[in-house]
Amino acid sequence: MFLKSLGAKILAKKAAKSIKKWASKPIETQQKVFQKLITESKNTSFGKDHDFQSIKTYNDFVKRVPARDYEGLKDYFERTANGEENVLWKGKPDYIAKTSGTTSGAKYIPITKDSMPFHIEAAKNALLCYIEETGNVDFVSGKMIFLQGSPELEIKNGINIGRLSGIAAHFVPKYLQKNRLPSWRTNCIDDWETKVDAIVEETKDENMTLISGIPSWIQMYYEKLQIVSNKKVGDLFKNYQLFVYGGVNYEPYRAKFEKMIGRKIDSIELYPASEGFFAFQDSQKEKGMLLQLNSGIFYEFIESSKFYDENPKRLTIGNVKIGINYVMIISTNAGLWAYNIGDTVQFTSVSPYRVIVSGRIKHFISAFGEHVIGKEVEQAINEAMKKFKFYISEFTVAPQINSLNGELPYHEWLIEFETLPENLDEIAFFMDTIMQDQNTYYKDLIKGKVLQTLKITSLKTGSFNNYMKSQGKLGGQNKVPRLSDNRKIADILINQS
Repeated sequence: MFLKSLGAKILAKKAAKSIKKWASKPIETQQKVFQKLITESKNTSFGKDHDFQSIKTYNDFVKRVPARDYEGLKDYFERTANGEENVLWKGKPDYIAKTSGTTSGAKYIPITKDSMPFHIEAAKNALLCYIEETGNVDFVSGKMIFLQGSPELEIKNGINIGRLSGIAAHFVPKYLQKNRLPSWRTNCIDDWETKVDAIVEETKDENMTLISGIPSWIQMYYEKLQIVSNKKVGDLFKNYQLFVYGGVNYEPYRAKFEKMIGRKIDSIELYPASEGFFAFQDSQKEKGMLLQLNSGIFYEFIESSKFYDENPKRLTIGNVKIGINYVMIISTNAGLWAYNIGDTVQFTSVSPYRVIVSGRIKHFISAFGEHVIGKEVEQAINEAMKKFKFYISEFTVAPQINSLNGELPYHEWLIEFETLPENLDEIAFFMDTIMQDQNTYYKDLIKGKVLQTLKITSLKTGSFNNYMKSQGKLGGQNKVPRLSDNRKIADILINQS
């Protein structure tokens, strides 16, 4: 155990030094990535179609390659999935990640032998940066769980196809194999509830020190552990030290998690996606996640407020500013070119470049021009939970345009409380004030009596899990949208309650 801890500290120091080297030269680092991507793709179908041979500068690239989403590149993706070589990137991809398709239905994203190592390295470096900063290395000697999709892969046209988390399970380093749970057999269980039950049985008597997964599904794991053991998670796992998460903001869950654990523990946020591993939390002291500028990904950004303009300006890393909402556009060594992943980010620092995920460009409410985003609703409910001392399991927000009795329209917050507070009206008023403070458009609509203040609808326990189950999206990498510009989700939730 001592040798493993010592080895981790040596690796941590080495990783931190390497990261500091490229992070201190962000523009130069990105330029090298850009040139390498263009050079290695000149002879692909995409490269020939877009005249990569004549691209010498970033401006040349912008002129030849428009920013597009999955649908805009679908023909190239389908040709790749059908086994055609040299379409988006040289050769064939080693894997194709099948995504949950929150905006475009099911999507099939290539992962190449050039891109996959960066997924693994970023996840490893997140832990090594934590070790280097905190000196805490004890967790490497205990058991670790990664709550993820099935590692079973389908082979089609000579390419392995599966969920990203399942693909990543094939790349767990050998030195972690003995520490890693659940077992391969349990990890392959398809039904999510059955799988979590099996994981509980496998882990409840183990020395768990690190737990990782999307917060909404870790919550289910915690709840089942408490039922089986009749103990707080922290009492069951006395050496539990570190929670690693991604996919959704942890803050709405943090208070409830600390209550279920029985104490505060450190956490590390990751920003992985099928399209690339974009960022990870490199410091417990700083806000945001370190953008991975040296990982085979070239980044562009478009201000979200201008995204739907006819010709929105595309910015490189040297032109972004702190606090502005950007749509992130990527070109990668998996063959994604000026690809809109659908996420919006805000920079919290430009030395080094750190980001937070502020939402999805298609997940917003602007029924009246208010353009409310995910970050704003999450901050409102986080501040309300701190002030009024309540806990939630999940929430989503939707506009209510057709209100009754001639009332003004409003934003309806559908919340699954752990225990229903008595002062919902007071909580709603406080949250509305926070929303107005963050969003001047929303404030103007309230003050101008176009909208009335928000209303809270309490949902019964299990509503969100039942909704996700009804949509075939229970577990794995799936998550409930924080907000929608229509009532599709809200009406199903209300009808189910």
